[in-house]
Amino acid sequence: MRLLCGLLLALATSLPAQQPEIRQYIAQSWDVLARSMSDCKSVVDQKVRTTPILYLPAGMKTPGAVAKMQAECHVDVRSLPRPIHRLGDVRPSEIPAEGLLYLPNPYVVPGGRFNEMYGWDSYFILLGLVRDGHADLARGMVENFFFEIENYGAILNANRTYFFTRSQPPFLSSMIREVYEHPASGQQPDAAWLARAYSYAERDYALWISPTHRVGATGLARYRDLGEGPVPEMADDSTYYPDVIRWLLAHPGVHPEYLVTDTSASCDATASKVCAQAVVDGHRLSQDFYRGDRAMRESGFDTTFRFGAFSGSTQDYAPVCLNSLLYKYERDMEHIAMLLHRPNDANLWSKRARARRAAIDRYLWDAKAGLYFDYDYVTQRRSGYKYITAFYPLWAGAAGPEQAAAVRAHLKDFEQPGGLATSATVSGVQWDAPFGWAPVTWLAVSGLDRAGFHADAARIATKFSATVLAGYRADGTIREKYNVVSGSADVQVETGYKSNVVGFGWTNGVYLEMQDLLHQ
Repeated sequence: MRLLCGLLLALATSLPAQQPEIRQYIAQSWDVLARSMSDCKSVVDQKVRTTPILYLPAGMKTPGAVAKMQAECHVDVRSLPRPIHRLGDVRPSEIPAEGLLYLPNPYVVPGGRFNEMYGWDSYFILLGLVRDGHADLARGMVENFFFEIENYGAILNANRTYFFTRSQPPFLSSMIREVYEHPASGQQPDAAWLARAYSYAERDYALWISPTHRVGATGLARYRDLGEGPVPEMADDSTYYPDVIRWLLAHPGVHPEYLVTDTSASCDATASKVCAQAVVDGHRLSQDFYRGDRAMRESGFDTTFRFGAFSGSTQDYAPVCLNSLLYKYERDMEHIAMLLHRPNDANLWSKRARARRAAIDRYLWDAKAGLYFDYDYVTQRRSGYKYITAFYPLWAGAAGPEQAAAVRAHLKDFEQPGGLATSATVSGVQWDAPFGWAPVTWLAVSGLDRAGFHADAARIATKFSATVLAGYRADGTIREKYNVVSGSADVQVETGYKSNVVGFGWTNGVYLEMQDLLHQ
């Protein structure tokens, strides 16, 4: 371990010398990962491998660029069955032929099997785009989210028809502020743009306080997908659900309620190829497990044992991450309302933020442990599962000085030679130890820096940057995730997504942000 730390430190000190090479890779990656409605590679979906179909909003005339792509790329262009005003207005089952949803502006995809514009990925991609001088592309991506809200009812998990039942972690207010206020973003959009952005952000926020996402009378929110059964995008990983069943059979004392033998208590094998494959020796996954599995995917943390085995109980929790994001959302909206000279709106947002912070302190803050935990509102207990999202309240500004200091004292539970592990638990899945991910590492680093722990922030940024650099020097790529114990891109996942995708949008963006922090 000491030798590994020394090697990573040596890499860290060599970062400046490596900057031109890795920066060039990142600069070129924006073009490699860029997609548009005039580009044949945009419509390919490795997750379901069906004939490329592009869907337009109901009533929309075919744009010229789409007509050209239709002819050149042999794309089947169709219209959605009716206008969509909110999440759930159209069910994926009503659109049996899965396809890409039209977006008006170019966008950057994460990479690999993720060949569409994602919700929370885009925030970290946008950070890199603005930092790297692509403000117009960043603004276009934010406006694509406005288009989704207007035409698809919400910011979707990603712009595919099978995502019509869920969103992703709410970063829209943060993206709006990055585009409008970031000193590196170039020419600032005008007040009319900000007012338009504000109206769409109001509509996005409304989703998260709706009854579907509300956690009883706690004042907190949860993740919740409106669909049922296994997700169709797992068609390219037909072993995932059987692997989960085999794990549960091997651990009979862990969530036995997730397994059933009665087919009527599971999913419809006649309606879903993925469901038909999700069986081992007559055992299937319960309907409630699939609800948790879907909610987990809205959280973006797929997969972790944070919300039960394979997060099969996600819908039962008020998570630290989501409620921290919503607290920041409310403070962002207060700030934007003031910029727009709407003091009454600003007061309303301030009131909402104060109420949410009180709920976070009541339900998610464990004063004895000195850490934030997710709250299981079914059992009415905090989970006790140590997770990197405990640093989100520092980033969001929801943690007081004493709380921030207490969370900082738990760095020892997460810090490894190559950065921060996602959890303190080795579960064999990708969103737990020993793996580290760029987005949550950046929020922890940024949160520590905001709370005044600058040396900790710099140290962790140096470690994670060195890990990314080590992976780049090994094979010339930047990856989706890393093993922060070995300080490498050697990621061995036992169950779930086993690949380590090349690209990678959010790692590129976070690397640039960390370098800027270290230079400061």
